[in-house]
Amino acid sequence: MRQGACGALALLALTQAMPAGAEVKQSSDSGFTVSHVQTVAVNPDKVWAALIAPARWWSPAHSWSGNAANLTLDPKVGGCFCERWAGGETEHARVIQIVRSKLLRLRGALGPLQSEALTGTLTFALTPEGTGTKISVDYVVGGYARFALKDIAPAVDGVIGEQVGRLAKLVAGGS
Repeated sequence: MRQGACGALALLALTQAMPAGAEVKQSSDSGFTVSHVQTVAVNPDKVWAALIAPARWWSPAHSWSGNAANLTLDPKVGGCFCERWAGGETEHARVIQIVRSKLLRLRGALGPLQSEALTGTLTFALTPEGTGTKISVDYVVGGYARFALKDIAPAVDGVIGEQVGRLAKLVAGGS
């Protein structure tokens, strides 16, 4: 499939994945910020173990190969959040900061944002809360794109929210 067609399909998937009530914190033609928070009744170490294994919780609908098992994350600075399959491979993001069981920060423009001149910073912060963990996720995107970023921000918010929900469900004992 041609790259343009892949990008169009990915954009369509993004717009269809947006849950009702998704909220974009800030947006403009040149950037946006989306934030999500989930609290789970497990300790930060258990959340961390799941977080660094995206093949267990990332939606296959939001991968280039259609198979989440192809996703890997090397949890060290410079490590790759990558996807490899028989027909190709992609770098979704690079690890830029890591504090075990507390913080994972990646830099990368996800999905159809990858074909634009954009920088995205995706931060997962894990904070103990009672006997559980608060998972706070921010995705900040900015730069130059051939479209107004405020127009795609709600769809990206929906995709990020879906991934945070899947992570929370996994660590809470769901599949």
